[in-house]
Amino acid sequence: MKEKRNRKNNKNIIYFIITVYFIFILYSILFDISSGIEIGNNLLSFLAYMIKILPCAFILIGLFEVWVPREKVEKHLGLEGGIRGYIWAIILAGTMAGGLLVALPVSSALYRKGARLSVIFTFISASAIVRIPMTLFEASFLGVEFTVIRWFISIPLIIIFSIFLERYLVRENYSMKI
Repeated sequence: MKEKRNRKNNKNIIYFIITVYFIFILYSILFDISSGIEIGNNLLSFLAYMIKILPCAFILIGLFEVWVPREKVEKHLGLEGGIRGYIWAIILAGTMAGGLLVALPVSSALYRKGARLSVIFTFISASAIVRIPMTLFEASFLGVEFTVIRWFISIPLIIIFSIFLERYLVRENYSMKI
């Protein structure tokens, strides 16, 4: 009973914050407050980006759920995948568009198909660090040497900490509800 009351209170707090946010944007438009108008423009820009990316991503995730057998994912990204699973996760993350906005639903689909937790953590982390467009942008501004050094430091650390996190969660008998 107390948990239901806490959920209801949390929902009310979220609704209140969202309402105040939109009231602030409306107030900013009415009284020409530039920072509030800029916040509203950023919201519209982000929503336009999401509308362009998410439908395609969800269609591809749906096709992945239907077309790719669980055995294939378990073989390459599961317990028997070994180091190849981490390499596949980094390649998939590097070539994926949309960043973390798309990586989280993809990681959920991978988990449902039998990918091990450390590979999923590697995939999520790599999708934030080694995406090809971001790497090209970084190399053009900071230099190829910097980018190569960052990759050689980041990728092993991602894999090591993903393995440690998986071991910790397994030891604590953690399970995700999907």
